[in-house]
Amino acid sequence: MTYIIQTNQLTKSYKESHVVSNVNMKVKKGEIYGFLGPNGAGKTTVMKMLTGLVKPTGGSIEIFGEKLTETSYDLFARMGSIIEYPVFYDKLTAKENLALHGEYMGYYDKQAIDEALKLVGLTSISQKSVKEFSLGMKQRLGIARAIMTKPQLLILDEPINGLDPVGIKELRSLFQMLCHEYEMTLLISSHILGEIELIADTIGVIKEGRLIEEVSMKDIRDRNTEYIELSTEQTKKAVYVLEEILAITNYKLLDDSIIRIYSTEHTQRDISKALILNDVSIEALSKKNHSLEDYFLSLINGGGLSA
Repeated sequence: MTYIIQTNQLTKSYKESHVVSNVNMKVKKGEIYGFLGPNGAGKTTVMKMLTGLVKPTGGSIEIFGEKLTETSYDLFARMGSIIEYPVFYDKLTAKENLALHGEYMGYYDKQAIDEALKLVGLTSISQKSVKEFSLGMKQRLGIARAIMTKPQLLILDEPINGLDPVGIKELRSLFQMLCHEYEMTLLISSHILGEIELIADTIGVIKEGRLIEEVSMKDIRDRNTEYIELSTEQTKKAVYVLEEILAITNYKLLDDSIIRIYSTEHTQRDISKALILNDVSIEALSKKNHSLEDYFLSLINGGGLSA
């Protein structure tokens, strides 16, 4: 197994406060790794350490199999990134900003600038001053800047911030294309779990500075079970019907109005019929699967995935 990123007990402290504690992360070559966690969990700090913007207090980082140091210029040249909000020279155009970035990087392929702008859908406005750009357009330009040098590793911190649903869908396709056709490895943080679920091969979940889970999306999907979710204001009466009439014991009462039924012995139609015959009002009754959001929330709240 080839790992593009490996961290060993990676730690960052400010004064006596641990922002990141003993993180052991492994990102495989050629995958999309979704990095998840609540605000303030340490995602951005980890990414800043991976890109050399912040020096670790303890532990080590390996990128492309080599230990990362302050002078790992050759490793940084093989990476592209957006960390937090992308910053540009507002009076310059999109093209001029990318050309200047190429100067910084020692990368002088003008065709790559046009290609990057085309990939993120900014070709038609490439001559506009960046000060005229919306937040979403600046986010796209940040991605163009990150990919124009054709890096082997792309690190993106909340890359779909400020985008509308159409823009999010377009970038989802772009990220998958960069991974599969350009053979880039992508590390992406996002609070939009549904998007990560659609593109990630592996997820890492960080909470209070600690990596509490690292698991493939395939394993999450394999663990997931179907269930029937009942919404009713008469939960006590509904529970009586489930237990005494249908003999269903594998269910979970989530709150005052939601019941999840995990039993597979009865169809949704059978359950609906029994409830109606016993005068239980049904607001909603539907078959569902556990999502990445369910899994993520169960980890963050300290529990396991319900089954």
